[in-house]
Amino acid sequence: MTEPNPLLLLVDDEPNNLQVLRHILQEHYRLQFARDGEKALQLVSQAPPALILLDVMMPNMTGLEVCRRLKGDPATANIPVIFVTALSDSNDEAEGFAAGAVDYITKPVSPPIVLARVKTHLSLVRADELRNTRLEIIRRLGRAAEFKDNETGMHVIRMSHYAQKLALAAGQSTHWAEELLHAAPMHDIGKIGIPDAILRKPAKLDPAEWQIMQTHAEIGARIIGEDRSTLLQIARTIALSHHERWDGKGYPQGLAGEAIPLAARIVAIADVFDALTSVRPYKAAWTVEDALAHIAAQAGQHFDPALAALFLTLEPELRAIQASWRD
Repeated sequence: MTEPNPLLLLVDDEPNNLQVLRHILQEHYRLQFARDGEKALQLVSQAPPALILLDVMMPNMTGLEVCRRLKGDPATANIPVIFVTALSDSNDEAEGFAAGAVDYITKPVSPPIVLARVKTHLSLVRADELRNTRLEIIRRLGRAAEFKDNETGMHVIRMSHYAQKLALAAGQSTHWAEELLHAAPMHDIGKIGIPDAILRKPAKLDPAEWQIMQTHAEIGARIIGEDRSTLLQIARTIALSHHERWDGKGYPQGLAGEAIPLAARIVAIADVFDALTSVRPYKAAWTVEDALAHIAAQAGQHFDPALAALFLTLEPELRAIQASWRD
């Protein structure tokens, strides 16, 4: 079944201007028309368009006010608005962008420019939708592992936020820290491949069972696989290496020190901290103070000592994350 062309809403109080835009766009898109702001808002509420081409100077309600109202409503805030106007002063453009527009086309319009700008902004919307879908799939896969374990959905959210804060404190870019935030929920995805009898065993695992349990790191890396996406590359690295230890006594590869990837070293601290401060069927929650004392005591052994020292400075932010994402 062929996907329908995107729906555009064209808004202008002059019929001739609407006709010009119709001739430019009708071969490529489905079109709706409005000659005033109220009608435009009514049409948007009935059938949200993929993009709006909006005149600025209109009677009763200007395009700026229409745009502000659209951006003020969560249901319509993400619809891109391109102003199409005879106003060309830089102050007018600044006011339009401040109202929430993504672009500005001056009249009289050039057909190639109109087509190019519309195509560009629809592509950006599509890219955002694909990214959001990918992030949601990652979250849901992370949640799938929780059904096999004693952990809760709040655990992966909290530890991901702890990891993001620590990455920023360590001087990583905002973009990289955000990628880490979204990748971290998949850290234990490999537990899907561990038998329930081992994963849910109430007693201590015997050596053979512990060997099987340790395979969840490599299983997780295989589930995520190889991909060009930076996000999935980070997720795979974390799944494989977050149980490595600074002193080389971790698993599955026995890596030590900075041979352990940075993302995995960060998540190791965030994961242990949240596990310690959370209630589990086999233990009570530790206090934040006791958990941080454990992180400090394990610096240079389990954890990267520099990262552990930074983590201790984040206590107010850690407590705020705890308060926002309670079990």
